[in-house]
Amino acid sequence: MFRKLMPAALRILPIALSLMPLHPVAGAAEGYPSFQQLVDAAGPGSLLAPPAGTYAGPVVVTDPIVIDGRGVVTIDAGGKGSVVSLETDGATIKNMRLINSGESHNDVDSGVLVKGNFNVIKNNVIEDTLFGIDLSKSENNIVRGNRISSKQFELGVRGDAIRLWYSFNNKITDNVIRNSRDMVVWYSRDNLIARNDARGGRYSLHFMYSQFNEVVDNYYQDNSVGIFLMYSDSVVVKGNTISHATGATGMGIGFKETSDVDITGNRILYCATGLYIDVSPYQPGTTNRIHDNLIAYSGIGMHFLNDWQGNDIRGNQLKGNITQVAVSGARTAKRNDWSGNYWDDYEGFDLDRDGVGDGPYEYFNYADRIWMDVPPVRFFKGSPLLEVLDFLERLAPFTDPAMVLKDARPMMTAELAQREAAIEVEANKATTESAGEGRGFNALQALRNSLMSTDSGMEVSDNE
Repeated sequence: MFRKLMPAALRILPIALSLMPLHPVAGAAEGYPSFQQLVDAAGPGSLLAPPAGTYAGPVVVTDPIVIDGRGVVTIDAGGKGSVVSLETDGATIKNMRLINSGESHNDVDSGVLVKGNFNVIKNNVIEDTLFGIDLSKSENNIVRGNRISSKQFELGVRGDAIRLWYSFNNKITDNVIRNSRDMVVWYSRDNLIARNDARGGRYSLHFMYSQFNEVVDNYYQDNSVGIFLMYSDSVVVKGNTISHATGATGMGIGFKETSDVDITGNRILYCATGLYIDVSPYQPGTTNRIHDNLIAYSGIGMHFLNDWQGNDIRGNQLKGNITQVAVSGARTAKRNDWSGNYWDDYEGFDLDRDGVGDGPYEYFNYADRIWMDVPPVRFFKGSPLLEVLDFLERLAPFTDPAMVLKDARPMMTAELAQREAAIEVEANKATTESAGEGRGFNALQALRNSLMSTDSGMEVSDNE
């Protein structure tokens, strides 16, 4: 009998709620009516679409319901706790405006605090909250199309726009982030982070101890750091645009003690440092693949903290950088594999017209080495004084300059460098597919795929 009545209940509930008087509730934020009462009245599987207006939070959702604000409903938490706490599986929060959370970092006061699986948080406006959306020990959630901004605190004490903590198989896509602190991924695996737009923060995206994540087609501008990977292996960073990461620690993409990563097809522009590499790859026998990236108009194109090895660097385009490659500590980067890159300062010829330079590209350190070894001199980097010293030493070197790197196959054009990278990608793909043959059926992955593609009626689908 209950099953027969459920469709009618789904139709009647929004109508009934629209007829409810919006009387203030004692103790509610700003005297607004309580949104919690509406949630409590909605049974599992209900569609809650309340009348337009502002309601009082905080709100705790413990049943799988759909809350649709239709762009005309605001929940104000009154400066206390998280605006909405999802403590259930299979709920949807969409088209809402969520504002005025508490200010406790210990409690992770957020716009939406997620502690469940298979939830959807999409197309919401989240403003004046400490953290934006926090996922803690949560799996298979979708966070899509939200617009997030933080409280107007100093940058270091703002909360994070989106935070994942011990959370797996989530999709974080198409969100717009302004003036929050970081987006962080801690101890989390198998997440997709795609097509997000973040500006005016500190770390656009920061990984810690997180493996097998994908970062695809994001746009990061005017943040202190673009993407930083710490102790986070087997991450794919592909097709992202990172620009204007400036300041003393500004960098486009950095990795520390990180192994088996793919950094491909990214555009890194106008940064203090394009790529920053610190003891990576870290795991013995692994390789980091840095292919087909545009690294341009930055202070330093690629900066190695030390003389390390294991990076396969090919098909990249380095142009307009003040310093193409720097290595701290009077060391070199020759132990990495450099091949098929385009260098805009290459001075060789292509007499056989095959698109590959007849001689290798060799990069040396001259007088501009001073700013690498004596940090206070960095203030004068790019100044006429150092440029003159550099010119004189190139003209008549006092000592033999140190070779930083050697690219045996420099490309004459950027387009040819891209082709070189594409050939390498296809070769790696064929090798991977060949190695994967005979491994048998992966039951865990099949289960994950089936769960993500199941149409449960709560809008959790692979197309989300």
